[in-house]
Amino acid sequence: MRHAILLSAVLFTTIQLHGGDWPNWRGPNGNGVADGHDYPIAWTADNVAWKYQLNGIGASTPAVQGDSVFVTTTVEGRNVVTCIGLDGRERWAKRLGASIDGKQGKDGTGANPSPVVDGECVFVYFKSGDFGCFSLSGELQWETNVFERFAEVTTETLWWDLGTSPVLTKNAVVVTMMHSGPSYLAAFNRTNGKLLWKHDRVTDAPREAAQSYTTPIVTTSPAGREVIIVTGADYVTCHDATSGEELWRVGTLNPEHNEYFRSISSSVSADGIVIAPYARGGTLTAIRMGGNGNVTKSHVMWTNPETAADVPTPTISNDRIYVLRDVKTARGTIDCLDLQSGNTIWSGQLEKHRMTFRASPVLADGKLYVTRQDGTVFVLDAVGDEFKVLAANKVANEHTIATPVFVDGKILLRTQDHIYLIGT
Repeated sequence: MRHAILLSAVLFTTIQLHGGDWPNWRGPNGNGVADGHDYPIAWTADNVAWKYQLNGIGASTPAVQGDSVFVTTTVEGRNVVTCIGLDGRERWAKRLGASIDGKQGKDGTGANPSPVVDGECVFVYFKSGDFGCFSLSGELQWETNVFERFAEVTTETLWWDLGTSPVLTKNAVVVTMMHSGPSYLAAFNRTNGKLLWKHDRVTDAPREAAQSYTTPIVTTSPAGREVIIVTGADYVTCHDATSGEELWRVGTLNPEHNEYFRSISSSVSADGIVIAPYARGGTLTAIRMGGNGNVTKSHVMWTNPETAADVPTPTISNDRIYVLRDVKTARGTIDCLDLQSGNTIWSGQLEKHRMTFRASPVLADGKLYVTRQDGTVFVLDAVGDEFKVLAANKVANEHTIATPVFVDGKILLRTQDHIYLIGT
């Protein structure tokens, strides 16, 4: 097995995680907010405990369970999931089906969807449609190919690369597919992969606007019901987690039926409110959860046409929304908004640069971490009432689009070539 390249005198052979695991790409709370404290603010190569050289290519955010890190790549025509210890050493690597190459340069790969863990298993999904479950020790529990299983569905109608990641409900693992064709949500038994339900998601979105790369969010309705929120194809829809049944929808995201409003940035929720970016970074809409049927007129709280993100997903904490803008005219602008009103609390511009932002912002211990494509991580004060950059950090000039992972006061940064563990 390949091993990490040790860059410091300290090798973390055993780490007890008191800062929480990182079970999916948006973290333990599903909203881009990390648990734990004492995360690095400023760092150099001297603060890199180890770096692990990745085999193959991919853009997924790693998932962390205990002292195990799970990451996906494609290698020599095969989909691969790899387990690395928090000591930086590879534990196992397993294949799952034949891979399909990405279309979008360095940003697009056959391994863009991020893995998700539930304490016993890791679930992985690839552009090829291969979807499977491994035990934490690497034994394959079950596998399927959703595009072959649902023969009328194919990833080839997506203009770009599959980007949605699987999510967990109390009893299932769920994947979505929104494209120029039959779109759906499907829930699978975590233990054996049996299909529990499949719900067709029908909208009137035209052309590329029917295509979505967003990841659903699993949350609880005001009535205490577990629900799945799906954004894309011009609508936000809410579904019962046990059946997939649609409960309500909001449809003002593309009122002029623009043919090219494909959606990448996912929604985020807190306090019974869903925040939905849309219009290729043109609008941000707040929706009060609840109701039945089309609740557009009754449950849209506000729409802000001055800020949104095309790719990065916003973060919510303490009644504040943090938006990382990536559209060309405002690339690197950070907006902090009031959750209830949508009004701006502060806004600021990071240093101008030709590179843009693909990773989503993460809030950890009162700081906002923002990662640029060239591997630079900006750290901002998230609790103050003004825009304040605390540090700009870079350990290597490597293409970076995965969202950083925060566990136990340390940061895992996945680049195109490596995974770095950053900590004191």
